[in-house]
Amino acid sequence: MKTPNQLKKALEILKILKQLYPDATCSLTYDSPVQLLVATILSAQCTDERVNKVTPELFTQFPDAKGLANADREVLETWIRSTGFYRNKAKNIQGACQKIVADFNGQVPQTMEELLLLPGVARKTANVVLAHAFGINAGVTVDTHVKRLSQRLGLTKATDPVKIEKDLMALLPQKDWENFSIRIIYHGRQICKARTPNCQDCKLAHLCSFIG
Repeated sequence: MKTPNQLKKALEILKILKQLYPDATCSLTYDSPVQLLVATILSAQCTDERVNKVTPELFTQFPDAKGLANADREVLETWIRSTGFYRNKAKNIQGACQKIVADFNGQVPQTMEELLLLPGVARKTANVVLAHAFGINAGVTVDTHVKRLSQRLGLTKATDPVKIEKDLMALLPQKDWENFSIRIIYHGRQICKARTPNCQDCKLAHLCSFIG
């Protein structure tokens, strides 16, 4: 149950994050919704920087859902090998694109319910695609940074990403759901690192349950 103090704290955190990272945006490179979908799948347990090194040539070879759906699986695996877990990622990418072609006329669907029908797509990936490809804030993207910092800041006690997302959605205005995630990720990368958090220079330190 959210309390007035929790709401006040969440809004203050959001305000500070907006000041710290005013231009924060999705760091994946893409030219279409399906390319964002693929890049997001590739980013699992891999850095966005590494994904952005792989996708330009990948998308030159396979620019759309039809091309990826019909690609030779072993060739696709070769292109994405450096992102890790490449066999499973190739399987999911191809399965998702085949379903997009078969059921959605080659276009990435624009609802959470339909996106979750695609192989390899859970709420995290769906939230990224909806927010950045279509401008739809359907939820809060919860990655490892969002999970860790939300717990440290006392915004949630949950450990399950879906429950964390639900807690954050209850505390934050819907229009800010995705930009909160992006800014928290920036903060996690630059200041509140998992092994060596720079608490001394953290502008959120006075709100942090981890320090207190």
